[in-house]
Amino acid sequence: MSERAADGHGKAAADMGVEFGVLGAVTAWDGDGRPLALRGPRHRAVLARLIVARRRVVPVARLVADLWDEPPSDAVGAVRTFVSALRRSLEPGRPPRAPARLLVTEGPGYALRAGVDEVDAWWFEQVTRDVEDAPPGLVAARLGEALERWRGPAYADFGDSAWARPDRSRLTDLRLHAVERYAEARVTLGSAAEVAAELDAHVAEHPWREEGWRLLALALYRAGRQADALSVSRRARTMLREELGVDPGPRLRRLEEDVLRQADHLGPGGDTTDRVWAEATAAYERAVAPRAGTRLESTAGLMRDLAVTGGGGLESARRHRVAAVAAAERLGDPELTARVIGVYDVPAVWTRSDDPEQARWLVGVADRTLRQLPATGHEAARCRLLATVAVESRGTPPPGADPAGTGARARRAARQAEQLARGLDDAALLAYALNGTYLQTFTRTGLAARRDAIGAEVLELAERNGLARYAVLGHLVRVQARCALADLAGADRHAGAADELALRHELPLVGVFTGWYRALRTAVREPPEAAQAAYRRAAEPLKDAGMPGVREGLLPLALLSVDVLHGRPVVADSDACWGPYEPWVRPLLLASEGRTDTAREALRGVAAPPGDLLTEVLWSLLGRAALLVGDRATARRAVESLRPAAAEHAAGSGMITLGPVGQQLRDLEALADGR
Repeated sequence: MSERAADGHGKAAADMGVEFGVLGAVTAWDGDGRPLALRGPRHRAVLARLIVARRRVVPVARLVADLWDEPPSDAVGAVRTFVSALRRSLEPGRPPRAPARLLVTEGPGYALRAGVDEVDAWWFEQVTRDVEDAPPGLVAARLGEALERWRGPAYADFGDSAWARPDRSRLTDLRLHAVERYAEARVTLGSAAEVAAELDAHVAEHPWREEGWRLLALALYRAGRQADALSVSRRARTMLREELGVDPGPRLRRLEEDVLRQADHLGPGGDTTDRVWAEATAAYERAVAPRAGTRLESTAGLMRDLAVTGGGGLESARRHRVAAVAAAERLGDPELTARVIGVYDVPAVWTRSDDPEQARWLVGVADRTLRQLPATGHEAARCRLLATVAVESRGTPPPGADPAGTGARARRAARQAEQLARGLDDAALLAYALNGTYLQTFTRTGLAARRDAIGAEVLELAERNGLARYAVLGHLVRVQARCALADLAGADRHAGAADELALRHELPLVGVFTGWYRALRTAVREPPEAAQAAYRRAAEPLKDAGMPGVREGLLPLALLSVDVLHGRPVVADSDACWGPYEPWVRPLLLASEGRTDTAREALRGVAAPPGDLLTEVLWSLLGRAALLVGDRATARRAVESLRPAAAEHAAGSGMITLGPVGQQLRDLEALADGR
């Protein structure tokens, strides 16, 4: 299941089991793989033209121009007839006069609403992109499967049509590139002799493909045929010079030099990490059926490991996780879906979601799967689903600001997951459930001690059971909590322990959080210039960490916090992007510019800050704006919200601090009471 289909696009084709083929003659199959009757060549031409458009609308006038050199007088009516016939073939069970769901009418024309997995050419392109940086075993398995989809030249029955020619040419080039990547992966995996024979035919058919010649020479060398490898590289050089008037590229020239000196790196290699991984993944791909639930669970497990690498790994993990969950749900097995969802138990320390839409979609799947599970039994699956609801619902509104009840649902799920987990002898499951509990403890300020206790329990569980990633989570939660409790010495110890674990277990994302904590410590202990420089250094790795929910607006907020903490004048940076924090920063900026009336107006319209790691900071900024403009109403709101945190510091994120909450509360209470 593709991500596109997973988020609703292409759902019609997926629901009806229709698949389309253009890697060969244009055709379509039903859910059982039987060809659908597409009538005559112009019917297939309409279908092919819509596939070329890739879900975009093709106006009827464009279809007429593409189907006929000299259109007949009734060409528009003929196109409508072709479309009606195609709809009957593609959606045979559609009730009369019910709107089409797959081949749809939209505006001046028609569009085919298929998903990536439902069109062989689109799926082929997606596979080639997905394996761009994959290990050889996975490349060989996926590209081997993808190349088998080709039944002949792309758009074989419309190859001379001007509208098909660009797509046909692009797909042909992509196929040749895939053939060469597939060959290279198999050479790496030890099949050099077999691949050499296939590449010999490849370069004979496509003599201008320099990469094909290079791979053929490499395969021959790996197969123990050094003289033949040299002969091939020289033949390629002669052909390129005599026929095209160009010299070989650097890769082919370098290979010839390496063959002559029998460079060590050209050998098959020993049991290196890369080779072990390549052979293991290749064996897995051969042994496990493509649609097996085991593959989906394994995919989700790999994505769990990929997520903690940060950057592109974290973003890819989120994308492929959604695809795996959607595919599992499509198979109609709630127990499998629960396992695929639950295996992705990546510890979460930040309350703002990186992809709110995706998070809502995952919560919806988890809720549907919970309803489908049998009423009794399956406690572990139920616990994982409930914990997923709690974790993916982080950042939900607190009581009183949540008319839809989503926050209450998430907090209830966290309680239920923790209760179930405590009844099961599964430390990892309890750690995951406690992660959900922690992320749902932001309903009000002043809960640092509660979060510290959760972090301590997670840490104790993790250390006793060898759960390294949850040990990191426990330390990071305690860094946050100790900052709020004004215990920087304790926060130092936990940050150092988290860094040691990250180094030992290759968890680069951890350094993002500990780096920001150290910037916070600098802000407390050193001059403001040093603090702002520290924050700018901490922001550098955050740019590539793959966490937009943390990154957006955080650096400007941190730089502002340094000015406020040190009592310096607040100066608005016209180029700053405040991201999601803008509504709570703007009143202070306006007040600092002397725009008192505008600042008061902004304060009157601002909602309460979201219940998350920066709640105390944002309330403190609103409070400071209220003090500057004498806004008693906002002062009363800030007092009510900050009073539970009177003994804490506005530093619960472990990244930004505005100092003691109680110190500001006294000034706000005086304003609120009219003193």
